[in-house]
Amino acid sequence: MTDSHPRPRTAPPPRRLVPRRSAGRVLGGVAGAAALAFSVVAVVPQPAYAASARQVERLDRGLTSVHTSSGNLVSWRWLAGDPSDVAFNVYRGSGRLNPSPITGSTNYFDSGAPDSADYTVRAVVGGVEQAPSDHAIQFRAGYKDVPLTPPGGGTTPDGVSYTYEANDASVGDLDGDGQLDLVLKWQPTNAKDNSQSGYTGDTYLDGIRLDGTRLWRIDLGRNIRSGAHYTQFQVYDYDGDGKAEVAVKTADGTVDGVGKVIGSASADHRNSSGYVLSGPEYLTVFSGPTGAALKTVGYDPPRGTVSAWGDSYGNRVDRFLAATAYLDGRRPSLITTRGYYTRTVITAWDWRGGALTERWRFDTDDSGNSAYAGQGNHQVAVADVDGDGRDEIVYGAMAVDDDGARLWNTGQGHGDAMHVGDLDPSRPGLEEFKVDESTSKYSAWFADARTGQILWRQPDCACDNGRGAAADVYAGSPGAESWSAGVSGLYDVQGRNIGRKPSSTNFLSWWDGDTVRELLDGTHIDKYGTGGDTRLLTGAGVHSNNGTKATPSLSGDILGDWREEVVWPTTDNRALRIYSTPHQTGTRITTLLQDPQYRTALAWQNSGYNQPPHPGFFIGDGMPTPPRPSVYTP
Repeated sequence: MTDSHPRPRTAPPPRRLVPRRSAGRVLGGVAGAAALAFSVVAVVPQPAYAASARQVERLDRGLTSVHTSSGNLVSWRWLAGDPSDVAFNVYRGSGRLNPSPITGSTNYFDSGAPDSADYTVRAVVGGVEQAPSDHAIQFRAGYKDVPLTPPGGGTTPDGVSYTYEANDASVGDLDGDGQLDLVLKWQPTNAKDNSQSGYTGDTYLDGIRLDGTRLWRIDLGRNIRSGAHYTQFQVYDYDGDGKAEVAVKTADGTVDGVGKVIGSASADHRNSSGYVLSGPEYLTVFSGPTGAALKTVGYDPPRGTVSAWGDSYGNRVDRFLAATAYLDGRRPSLITTRGYYTRTVITAWDWRGGALTERWRFDTDDSGNSAYAGQGNHQVAVADVDGDGRDEIVYGAMAVDDDGARLWNTGQGHGDAMHVGDLDPSRPGLEEFKVDESTSKYSAWFADARTGQILWRQPDCACDNGRGAAADVYAGSPGAESWSAGVSGLYDVQGRNIGRKPSSTNFLSWWDGDTVRELLDGTHIDKYGTGGDTRLLTGAGVHSNNGTKATPSLSGDILGDWREEVVWPTTDNRALRIYSTPHQTGTRITTLLQDPQYRTALAWQNSGYNQPPHPGFFIGDGMPTPPRPSVYTP
């Protein structure tokens, strides 16, 4: 998409180390990473330019009908391929409801309608009504349940029994029909943090249509330990065939969606403490429609010597993250990582024509990169921070350029949460708000995402500041507000304390009718107020995930207009319950699924400590006309 704040580079960037190779390395089988050669090159400054059109998934209208006691809110997607002046007509059955075409929004409230009402919508282009959409997905009780079948439980080698809970989820069009499907991670009740010893049950991934049809189930096997830091799965159409792939770390004994075993079916590499610190590690790309393993290669980087990552018992060596990024500005690439407390390695992959090609590899052990060690977060963000039309990897207190070269490093170290977006629309480019874990570093800071320059910081708290959030939650100040768990107050884009801190520091949601964002925490959504927060939604019969993180399975603009759905598992783990907003809005924004920064954020949301997505432009009070994304569908 075109950057809404183009900014030229005013000075040449510093000389830096970049990988030197004549072509990408294609891995056709299980193999370790080849050593990289580096050379010092002078990088010639390039002017900022608009990104070329980016490849995105083909989407239908995503039409929904959310029932309330007063009627039904009908909403739909404004697609990037629609003209800017497109209008819409809403039909209940064969009768048109709106007297004149709708131009100012992508929703319509049908007062007094029953929950069973059947809707379609038709675009109007140049005064000509187009073909009808698919029929609306009905949220008859304000939510829609997607039925699930949990895996059977089991018993660990030391006699501990376990069952399964629905955990994190992602979305992608697995079968190419234009409708998004879900990929759900099943986590055993004995899942462990890396710092905790003990056996765990297997982790499963299910591909599921919104009607509950299960397309496949993948068993990652006994040699992939279960927990928030072990299994980061990416769901994206990497090769542009119209069907999303699923990419995830695998091992001996992983069983794909058609029953084929990867590696050795009998191998058991677990030690007496339940850790897996020996045996091969793989990266596998699975088919979206079938779950079949399409290609398996050696995971890069390999674990090597366990103690080289910061401890000898297996905590830091198995800290993984994953993401998706448009490194060439046009087509998506897979990002896999290892480590963030000490050594950090980030690897980029292309999936094209049935081959998995390693594009580049950034390693803090390589010459010139040592200052970047220990700067990673419990999650990763992807954004075009330098305005060159290609995505960079923001890895906590540091960033890596689209070509795998170091970009900037604040030196503020590891943290648990960060937000990257157009947080201050009054200045060019994107910003980052991040909290820090070390008591010797800033408690939280706000930086220019292009250069890493810290613009302001919150007061010191001499604490492990474990949570932080940034969004326009208060219309009384321009731009996004930022706040953190260890520091009192709410801070504006200039770093001034402007009042009461919100009641939660977790997820965010555009839920009601205005452009100010709401607070999502546990199983409820609240509206911030200077005197107190107002409850807008309490999920019924659902649970949050990931312990005290209290995150949903997924939250984002999945269906309907640009507002965000929230997906929680039911308390019995027999369904994913999707809530969609019942509030009418007069704001029209192209579906956020086709804003590449937002779409890739949905892909990395399940990685590490889940964080909410941000688009590549500002949404909030007083926002300018939102940009239209420059994208194409294969």
